[in-house]
Amino acid sequence: KVIRALSDQIIVMRQGKVVEQGDAETILDNPTHPYTQALMSAAFDLTVSDSRAVAQ
Repeated sequence: KVIRALSDQIIVMRQGKVVEQGDAETILDNPTHPYTQALMSAAFDLTVSDSRAVAQ
């Protein structure tokens, strides 16, 4: 959500080379390069379900 809110364009680099670039919405919603897809699937899921909620 942070990247989507702060970015209009995204460039994804791997080993110093651009592997994917474009509109943030396009890259985040439909990454085409396998490395970008791996990054997106590795992103933290910050939603907390009731079963995982921490008692305060």
